[in-house]
Amino acid sequence: MMGYSSFSLERQKREEEPKAEERDPDMEIDSGSTHFTDFRSSDTNLNGGECMNPMVVNAFPVGIVHVINSGNVESEGDLRMEPSVGLEFDSSDEARDFYGLYAMRVGFKIRTGQLYRSRRDGSVSSRRFVCSKEGFQLNSRTGCPAFIRVQRRDSGKWVIDQIQKDHNHELGLEGENNSPVLQQKPPVVPKSLVEVLRRPKVKLLGQIENGGSSPSGIINFKRQKRGGDGRQPLPEPYTGLEFNTANAAYEYYQSYAESVGFRVRIGQLFRSKNDGSITSRRFVCSKEGFQHPSRVGCGAFMRIKKKDSGSWMVDRLNKDHNHDLEEQMVYENKFSTASKKFIEEETNGMVSMDLGEMNTGKLIKRSRESKIGTDWYPVLLEYFQTRQAEDTGFFYSVEVDNGSCRSVFWADGRSRYSCSQFGDVVILDTSYRKSNYVVPFATFVGVNHHKQPVLLGSALIANESKECFTWLFQTWFKAMSCCRPKSIIADQDMAIQQAITEVFPGAHHRFSSWQIRAKERENLRSMPIEFRYEYEKCIYESQTTVEFNTTWNSLVNKYNLKGNAWLQQMYDKRESWVPLYLRGKFFAGIPIGETVESFFGTQVNGQTSLREFIPQYEQGLEQRREDERKEDFNSFNLQSFSQAKEAIEEQCRRLYTFTIFKIFQDELLQSYSYIGIKTYEEGTICRYLVRRSGNENDKHAVTFSAVNLSVNCSCQMFEFEGVLCRHVLKVFKLLNIRELPSQYILPRWLRNAEYRILCGAESGVSSQELKAFMIWSLRETACKYVECGTTSVEKYKLAYEIMREGGKKLY
Repeated sequence: MMGYSSFSLERQKREEEPKAEERDPDMEIDSGSTHFTDFRSSDTNLNGGECMNPMVVNAFPVGIVHVINSGNVESEGDLRMEPSVGLEFDSSDEARDFYGLYAMRVGFKIRTGQLYRSRRDGSVSSRRFVCSKEGFQLNSRTGCPAFIRVQRRDSGKWVIDQIQKDHNHELGLEGENNSPVLQQKPPVVPKSLVEVLRRPKVKLLGQIENGGSSPSGIINFKRQKRGGDGRQPLPEPYTGLEFNTANAAYEYYQSYAESVGFRVRIGQLFRSKNDGSITSRRFVCSKEGFQHPSRVGCGAFMRIKKKDSGSWMVDRLNKDHNHDLEEQMVYENKFSTASKKFIEEETNGMVSMDLGEMNTGKLIKRSRESKIGTDWYPVLLEYFQTRQAEDTGFFYSVEVDNGSCRSVFWADGRSRYSCSQFGDVVILDTSYRKSNYVVPFATFVGVNHHKQPVLLGSALIANESKECFTWLFQTWFKAMSCCRPKSIIADQDMAIQQAITEVFPGAHHRFSSWQIRAKERENLRSMPIEFRYEYEKCIYESQTTVEFNTTWNSLVNKYNLKGNAWLQQMYDKRESWVPLYLRGKFFAGIPIGETVESFFGTQVNGQTSLREFIPQYEQGLEQRREDERKEDFNSFNLQSFSQAKEAIEEQCRRLYTFTIFKIFQDELLQSYSYIGIKTYEEGTICRYLVRRSGNENDKHAVTFSAVNLSVNCSCQMFEFEGVLCRHVLKVFKLLNIRELPSQYILPRWLRNAEYRILCGAESGVSSQELKAFMIWSLRETACKYVECGTTSVEKYKLAYEIMREGGKKLY
């Protein structure tokens, strides 16, 4: 039973106030005391433990921590409470205070973000509190996605309903001068096989011979011989961890790395401008940087800073690696079958791994270690079987290796049907890798005719080897009736590149923007500002391949970077990430250089627990599909406003969805401010120079053939997005072409894109699969009649009559 604890908090001074348009009078925070409550479920708490009494924390101004009962250990536990979905507060201000305190402890600052108002009475219904580095309005901001959103319930309580804990920048600087007075404890780490078998080599400074402990909490690391008994478990590093000396910190980090599965190098050191003494040091993963072929630019590191007292404190930390951790012996001594049984009982089934042969007296993890807990498989299989009974088109597959379940893939009938219409561009979202994940949950996502994300399949990935991704792509290909994507957006990892080349040899692989940005930050941070400016200009402003190559080589020579392995690697792969090379490939208009939003947002990610996974997965999926149904309804029942009053506009207004028509209409209106000049003519071929009035730099070449009304523009918008650009529309106007040729109206952008006769019907799709697609399509249409018909008695009668008359024709 958790007792009640109270502490005083001095309100954190907020150096970055919210933007004016983000605030309203009720966002002001008073200086009085506040109070927030965490009500857990009547059966279980959010972490799956025993039900506890409601925990009430009285919060006063943030900053000073006053412990009423210094002997109560739980007071410190309350202070270290982390935000989670379902956490309740009496007011939105209390939610902000709580998030501000959490941010101060972790090492970042917060701002008040968007607010949302009720359509009924205009009252504030939800608020977002974001990291201070959210957005790009200031140079100091990095577009950080971290936030919490609180929503007002009917009871008046405010509940966290969305959360993103991952930051795209280093933490620690903001909070280093505001650390709580309470001494931090190492976070509680769940037992794993490694912890059971391998006792790390760390000793607390205060643990003296008689078993007493020092209140300082500073760790003094001492190396011990392998195989010693009774060693203390090694705590994971965290911001605020202290050491007596820099060497002690280095030895500690080495041992931590050894237990986890990577090696350490000594990185940068920083000196005082006053006396030249060392003020901080960085210890990095051995795969940091790209100076050697074995290095992959890993961003994991620990930085320690010297305090005035002479001790050293961890002030910056990144635990995430961009590579597989090394397979290592977790125990070196011989052990009996009884020992193995003890291991299995200790791990409690939470760590899924195959045990190697023991004839050598050593327990070794197999090279294909599964990162999915064994308890996930029975829960998922039960869910799959239930869904398969409800949905004849539901598909799932489990990779089996030597009798052990490994990777899992599944897709329902709607996802498979959607792939027949929108499977030309596929995003493999493996963003779980950005953080320390509980489960490696990945998704295949497409773009529908409303430019909304549409789910094309889900997976749990056992590991990140070429074999694993090859199995995943082959399984998706089989489930989607051999649909071959034209383009795939996925991470840059060599394993993924090789798997795509093997399974989809004709597809164009575009690298994920978040990964490109992360590697740029890692590799360009030591470069001068002038270089970074010229680098950005070369990447984003080059108009031709000749211009890009010339500018790139000039840049490398100017700054003497011919030996930079990372720059050479990126140049060799330029066709997979440089905008100039991507424009001619179809990506359904997904912007280059922008991070693609996760399909499930924060509802389902690498941190989602098993208990919450399936309900949150279904909730997030239904929410996305409800948004899609609304857009379908609007496109079929509402008319866009015509502005140009031209036949070509009316043609597209009838055919396109709202979203696509708006894009086309904007290009048509923009074309009026351009001038077209014929520069070449030979037979049926004409070439035009189209430029903006008053802007000599904004110009493009358009080539037109009268034989089959084919046209292409140097801007390549149609090739990239599937909608004709303003330059082509200007030429059509000059040639008095009043309707778009059929080849320039992509079926995937039409209002009825979902209901076209399946292209797969002519390409070898089985009758069973075709029937499943038709069942889903008819069910969706029937659902629309039901939804609309139940809004009033009159509409009910009309819908019923329509379906009754339709039924007569069918029978």
